[in-house]
Amino acid sequence: MPTSSAATGGPPPPAQQQPEQAGGGITFNKMLMGAAVYFAINWGISYANRKDQTGVSIIHPETGEAVRVAQHTEQIPPFQVRPKELDEGAKYYAIPKKVAPIWPQDSYVDIVITLSPSFNPTPIDQVPEEYVVLQEKKFHMNNFTDKRSIDTTFAVPPAVQNNGTLWGHFYVGLTGSKLDPRRPGFDSGKAYHFTWPLTQYLPLKKAAKTRNLLDNSPELSEELEEELPKGPVIVSHYHPNATLSFVPGFGVVDPSILSPPVRQFLRLEATGARDGTGKNGWYYPVLFVNTFWQLTTHMMALNETVKELPLHIDLGNLASWQFQTMATIEANAKESARKAAFGHSVPGGGDGSEIEMIKEVLLDSNPILLGITAVVSVAHMILETLAFGSDIAHYRKKKDNVGISVRSILANVFMQAIIFLYLLDNSQNTSWMILASQVVGILIEFWKITTVVDVRMRPTAPGSLVPYWIVFEDKHKLTETEEKTKEYDEIAFRYMYMAAIPLLIAYGGYSLFYESHKSWYSYIITTLVGSVYTYGFLMMVPSLYINYRLKSVAHMPSKAMMYKFLNTFIDDLFAFTIKMPFLHRLATFRDDIIFFVYLYQRWAYRVDYTRVNEFGQGGDEGEEEPEKKTLLEGKDAKEATTEAIKKVEAKATGADAGGKAKKRK
Repeated sequence: MPTSSAATGGPPPPAQQQPEQAGGGITFNKMLMGAAVYFAINWGISYANRKDQTGVSIIHPETGEAVRVAQHTEQIPPFQVRPKELDEGAKYYAIPKKVAPIWPQDSYVDIVITLSPSFNPTPIDQVPEEYVVLQEKKFHMNNFTDKRSIDTTFAVPPAVQNNGTLWGHFYVGLTGSKLDPRRPGFDSGKAYHFTWPLTQYLPLKKAAKTRNLLDNSPELSEELEEELPKGPVIVSHYHPNATLSFVPGFGVVDPSILSPPVRQFLRLEATGARDGTGKNGWYYPVLFVNTFWQLTTHMMALNETVKELPLHIDLGNLASWQFQTMATIEANAKESARKAAFGHSVPGGGDGSEIEMIKEVLLDSNPILLGITAVVSVAHMILETLAFGSDIAHYRKKKDNVGISVRSILANVFMQAIIFLYLLDNSQNTSWMILASQVVGILIEFWKITTVVDVRMRPTAPGSLVPYWIVFEDKHKLTETEEKTKEYDEIAFRYMYMAAIPLLIAYGGYSLFYESHKSWYSYIITTLVGSVYTYGFLMMVPSLYINYRLKSVAHMPSKAMMYKFLNTFIDDLFAFTIKMPFLHRLATFRDDIIFFVYLYQRWAYRVDYTRVNEFGQGGDEGEEEPEKKTLLEGKDAKEATTEAIKKVEAKATGADAGGKAKKRK
């Protein structure tokens, strides 16, 4: 028999080793904030509608004895003093309009739980001792400090091993009453029984079949094809942690307006008694079998090899708003997962894994880190919006290509496309949020290309395989400084190719010989994305090299870059919260290196954008007149000084001519 012990509060501890956390999702903060707002709204509604339905003593009108009943049940009389007959002319309603609690919400109850492979219960005294997993006496509903917990093990019945259901039989009654409905003395007004499944039927997670691509054995290929299932395989899964929660403050409710996930836990009084109007009835205390914290990643599939299972049960009380929120979210997530498993479309997208992601964070994160994450989530959204607006404004107003590495923008488009294909190839380990953010990034990079060059379709030379080709043409005749930018960009990429291509070939060869892959396509994508994640920060080096050669950072979108770099550090904080492949998580740290180099360049090539100097140069970054923002903007110091002197001499010549004209007048 299990032994009872005091339990600490909070969600149940996972029985298996925690899964590896993934991270780096930009849109996770929005999801977290949305969940916080949803919880706040539910709490507000529950707080406004709460009523005190604790017990009060009244005198029974017929027996004259003192009885304890629930108060504040609106127009519904307490069950203990209900009328024996309906009012004259009243009609009996099989489905009650409203129901009130049958017992006061602060009652003391006894509870027994037994296990069985059958839906039909066996009398408690005939159940083997190891299958009576919980026996608690005098549990105080409405006392949130009263917590019970047990730990036990039991032998798995053969029927459950063969994809059967493990049923839990719950017996609940007022302290001292008979709990077993099959034994004499049972009173349905003082006790009730219900059955609930303790296993869940879930699609078996498909393991990707991989092989060494250099092994061309036909037997291996046939074996891999035979092992792949044609459709979802649904098997019985078990979670060793169970949380049971009484919901004592549920109040007087209308069953017809409750959502199905909540209504399934509302159990009406067994005899079908009604008040004098015939419309209203009573319900037993709500006992919520809480599977909210049972993560799919912690569940085990049951088969003939599973001989014995552990079981940890937490018993406590739960606020009404928490119960309704958890029940609704859990039911929606399971329905989304079920539809996705069978290939059906889910409104809004997703397969239920998004909710799992939030629950993993709540379960596995340090509370202090989680609090910091919630605070910086707001800052992240603000910075993300500011960075997007500033970046777009910068490229819309920029009239030249000074300091811009066109090759880097093209390379970013290619790299982000490779990353998207890799995430798609590993879609089982990737949230749709990450895929969506990747697509948005690709579209923005495409748009940037059109702002600095013209993208045209031009005919190819006679005899070519394709009649037309995409070419990138300059929007205007390049100035001397723009030509230098183009030259520096070419030099930077030449050295990058010399360093990156041998590394890519070496990495590809190692992966081909020593690693296994699903297919040649998967091998190519994985090799390319490995190089992108490892050496991707090199794509930012050309811009730093151009800054170095021009001795200026004035051409950079400084506001947008600062917003993005601040968000980079926030992404580092999220690096172990979002579910995604390991390489994608690792790449969130690469921008930090560029950030510190850029900070040094800003210090070394300081520019006061707001000061107008003696040459009439300067002004805010966003001004439309280019001649007022040319202070060292893409020019060598010597060239800038020479040009400024010429302007001063021209102004002086004009002033002398004006003075002589006035004298002649």
